[in-house]
Amino acid sequence: MHVDAYSFGRITIDGVDYDHDVFVEHGRIRKRHKKPSKPRKDEFGHTPLTAEEDLPWGAARLWIGTGASGRLPVAEDVQDEARRRGIELLMRPTPEMVKLVNAALPPDTNLVIHVTC
Repeated sequence: MHVDAYSFGRITIDGVDYDHDVFVEHGRIRKRHKKPSKPRKDEFGHTPLTAEEDLPWGAARLWIGTGASGRLPVAEDVQDEARRRGIELLMRPTPEMVKLVNAALPPDTNLVIHVTC
């Protein structure tokens, strides 16, 4: 997998453009459906990433790109669930995460990539 380009609101992975947040699970890309997290929007100022979403837990590592400025709130329940499952969690602003992914994405690593904020 290779991230060809990233700019605010858009990411291109392996030649395919996405204008929404994505989950990458074992190389398969799917849209992030944030509706389960919307009830906590007031708590964080905008919709956070919560464990209520169908996160791609099925790997040893979960890397989260937290947006252009790193402003995606990641709720504590995501961190708690990662610990409970024994999953290594790495959170970085999306531009930094893109560099890490392209430099050396470790095997058995899934991704959450937030394309705005």
